[in-house]
Amino acid sequence: MAPVDVGKVSSNVLKNAASGEQVELGSLWKDQAVVMFFLRRFGCQICRWMATEVSKLEPSLKANGVALVGVGPEELGLEEFKTGGFFKGDVYIDEKKKSYKDLGFKRYNALSVVPAAMGKKVRDIASKASADGIQGNFSGDLLQSGGMLIVSKGGEKVLLHFIQDSPGDHVALEDIAKALDISTTAQAGQRPQCNDDVCTR
Repeated sequence: MAPVDVGKVSSNVLKNAASGEQVELGSLWKDQAVVMFFLRRFGCQICRWMATEVSKLEPSLKANGVALVGVGPEELGLEEFKTGGFFKGDVYIDEKKKSYKDLGFKRYNALSVVPAAMGKKVRDIASKASADGIQGNFSGDLLQSGGMLIVSKGGEKVLLHFIQDSPGDHVALEDIAKALDISTTAQAGQRPQCNDDVCTR
């Protein structure tokens, strides 16, 4: 887990996807702990599946006074994402992608994105997402990666800082609960074993 200077990122500005209000990142953890899921993009099938997974924790998080927040790097695909009901928390946009940069979420280049997107983890989740009826598209910034940040109330401590290495990387539900020292009955979805017969990409 790479070190994060919460003070440095707390003044970064996000836009509330529902109200359009501009808020500072630090305001999200001022009064409560927060789980922040940084999506690669709203149209990403893999991201949508991950959003439904982390949303399984929402009742347990709420019961323990923890906010669930999703952050996207652009508005493209937002309406479809909201309509699809993939995420149970509040959604924000980091229009300048400053938090993505400050938190070390990498950007692919035109050469590295294809092998990353074709990796086994990605194919496995794409297969599972399709089986769950979750589709995606290729609109938006295909080169941005994401991750997760969990911060304690008041920003006193970074409880988890996760950077995707592959687009298929995500934090297990039990690891999120463990970082927050809470219990949950949420059951993680089973990622299928992938082979050429069942994986489309």
